[in-house]
Amino acid sequence: MTRPGHGIVVGGSWAGMLAAHVLARHLDSVTVVERDALPDEPRHRRGTPQARHGHILWSEGAGIVEDLLPGTSEELLAAGARKLRFQTDLVTLTSHGWQHRFPPRQFGLMCTRPLLDWTVRRRILAGGRITLRERTEVLELAGDGRRVTGVGLRDIDSGVRETLEADLVVDASGRGSRVRRWLTGLGLPAVEEDVVDVGMAYASRMYRAPEGATELFPAVNVAADHRERKPGRFGVVYPQEDGQWMVTLSCTRGGELPTREEDFLAYTDTLRDPLVKDLISQVEPLTPVSASRLGINRRLYPERLAHWPDGLVVLGDSLAVFNPIYGHGMSAAARGAAALDEQLSRPFGPGAAHRAQRAISAAVDDPWIMAASKDIAFVNCRNSATDPRLTGGATARQTFADLVAGRSIRSPEVSDVVTDVMSMTSPQSTLGSSDFMALLHSDGMRPDLAEPPLSQEEMDLVGLRPRSAVGARGAVAR
Repeated sequence: MTRPGHGIVVGGSWAGMLAAHVLARHLDSVTVVERDALPDEPRHRRGTPQARHGHILWSEGAGIVEDLLPGTSEELLAAGARKLRFQTDLVTLTSHGWQHRFPPRQFGLMCTRPLLDWTVRRRILAGGRITLRERTEVLELAGDGRRVTGVGLRDIDSGVRETLEADLVVDASGRGSRVRRWLTGLGLPAVEEDVVDVGMAYASRMYRAPEGATELFPAVNVAADHRERKPGRFGVVYPQEDGQWMVTLSCTRGGELPTREEDFLAYTDTLRDPLVKDLISQVEPLTPVSASRLGINRRLYPERLAHWPDGLVVLGDSLAVFNPIYGHGMSAAARGAAALDEQLSRPFGPGAAHRAQRAISAAVDDPWIMAASKDIAFVNCRNSATDPRLTGGATARQTFADLVAGRSIRSPEVSDVVTDVMSMTSPQSTLGSSDFMALLHSDGMRPDLAEPPLSQEEMDLVGLRPRSAVGARGAVAR
């Protein structure tokens, strides 16, 4: 077989829809199998609990989506998404202090996850070459350890079972993927798995932002400092469509996440800076608190199996899940879809699925190591990874990471390189290059910032006064 005829995608979320679009570019027909009934408007659904928390589509991921679906970014912006330029449009208290707002290097698209999903899904399904099977559960893989030939299905409403044949099956079913069990059911060895679990939990709530703030006020990020050796607490205020702020509070294991409305604002007192509290204490909450424990980093290594079945690839959260606080999940899924697209442009004979899986796995390596290596620095992190980059030599790596973090908030040149890596525009290996090492030890750093780098116009927009006028604890609402 040099060209698969029919493809099945398990899962109709972000990664699944991008995979389906890629398959439709190369195959005669594609079927997406999804457990939920997908909404016909930007609305939350049961199968994506992470959608109720803050999301960002980094410039690397946005560029891939734009290449696959030209005009998507423009449509999102027209619907109210915000294009945040890094570091200009972000006020961040990092572990090492306030980040200077240097001229923009990369960007991120910020809006609610339902708007992102719906916009991309509607554009993809409009092509007419993809069949969507909703309220349908995949029970197993058909075939054997040498070749996957389809999937066993069950209609959730009627209970009717059937086998749907395919030349290529893509598992993009997400965090709850059962692909490891499916593969052992075909007689294959267990797929290796690494887990780095910092116990991250999230609580989010939507607020009505002050007039004009979602277009003109920066996003806010108050991070924990791992060097304090206590559970980390984080808070962000992200602009969303329809004049709303998404406020997400989070903590590592032991941080006592607020899950009740009456505790939400009080939790902001435990953050390292009062800016989040100052911003939301005078605005109207629009939703209840949504709480989730989604912060585990988990990666499968299907490419390591000596014998991988033809006709199967795994991508998205089925392959690698990252702590959402770093914002890499959607871009990593887009990278996986792009890798699959490139592989399908070649003859797809025996062994091609294994080759494609290696390419997809390579595409998630940088976001994996960035998220996992940051999380192991926090207390109470449970690390069962075998990746040598996450085991031996941890002290030396953390010392280097702290050096980079301390320099990047004050040096525009170092910040540019770090931003390129964080956005996945440049590889993680850039941080070990001789040019970057020389840059780390050059002069030209700005002074430390004693308070959030907000302009007077920005403070006026949200009703804050300069901290120098109100005392040491910080800016307060008028």
